[in-house]
Amino acid sequence: MLRGWGRLMEKSKLLCSLPIQLQGATTSSCNFSVRQHCPTEELRDFGIPNETWSQNLKDLYNKFTELSKNGIWKRIPSYNTFAHLLKGDPLETRKGKRMFLKNLDSDGLGFEYCMFYNKDERRMVCFFQPGPYLEGPPGYAHGGSIAAIIDSTAGAAAVYTCGSIMTANLNITYYKPIPLGCTLFVDSHVDKIEGRKVYLICHIQSHDRVILHAEATGLFITTN
Repeated sequence: MLRGWGRLMEKSKLLCSLPIQLQGATTSSCNFSVRQHCPTEELRDFGIPNETWSQNLKDLYNKFTELSKNGIWKRIPSYNTFAHLLKGDPLETRKGKRMFLKNLDSDGLGFEYCMFYNKDERRMVCFFQPGPYLEGPPGYAHGGSIAAIIDSTAGAAAVYTCGSIMTANLNITYYKPIPLGCTLFVDSHVDKIEGRKVYLICHIQSHDRVILHAEATGLFITTN
């Protein structure tokens, strides 16, 4: 048992070393690094580049930042204490809480991503880099982490289109495993709205949109 704990500790040390390169990746170059950041009690926008972002992730961020200058696209902040602050939601109610996707105290270990919203198209895109703490099969992202980023991206599209929502149903088809450290293009849009029901479609592709890794449909219910 002690030997098993020793192996686990050695593996943890390996995951936190700088830098890490994954071999045998089927998507783009797959690497990641880890960096300590400021305490999460401080309000911080995680939706801007940090030192652990891959070049592909930075390139997509820069591309859509340029597109945002004409007002068609809008960058969505990603704070550590709330996902999407709606008008009238007081900040003091968020004290002592952490956003699920930003619950780690180091950059690069979990969910690294940024989002941009297109109001006319009712569309949210998310550029996502899965870190080593999201591992499922060796070297690849856990299916649950992929479900989480789909839920967050589709949910954000519903929020910015219809206001406060809750997830009612999410159906995901996984096509190709996702290597840790790669950059993904998560594309979600509102398909239709029926009363309080908001239906969305989401695709996860490689950063160059050549490989389809997963697709999903979701149903969200407005709470107002």
